Amino acid sequence: MNNSARVWFTDRDLGKQFPRILAEAGLQVERHGDLFEPTGSDEQWLEHCGTNGRVAITHNSRIRYVPNELAAVKRFKVPLVVVVGQASNAELARNFVNTVRRVEAMLDVNPPPVILKVYRPTPSELAQAPQAAGRVEVWYPKA
Repeated sequence: MNNSARVWFTDRDLGKQFPRILAEAGLQVERHGDLFEPTGSDEQWLEHCGTNGRVAITHNSRIRYVPNELAAVKRFKVPLVVVVGQASNAELARNFVNTVRRVEAMLDVNPPPVILKVYRPTPSELAQAPQAAGRVEVWYPKA
């Protein structure tokens, strides 16, 4: 699937700035806040993503350890991307945009259900190239 065909769904924990930066970079984005109540369950948006072919993005690295949420990822065959790191949503979004080709490549060879982790580049990598891409790893299923 090419970049223009994917729709990225951003979880509420990423706020408004993260999806705006992705959209400004030319990615198709759906925001949690545009479709769901803030108090809605994670299972609701995970079902939406799996059923509608969305790639879910969250900053919630605990999702793999919450049995009902992991079960929803599996049941609805969700491609889920977890952005990792203590950084502002804007910084996480800029890293995601810089890394999206690597994310796409991993999604192309790892059919859902899958959970990918996206890490920010190291400070030395950023010093050499401010637009450096981060690292992408398959977090679920474990090989």
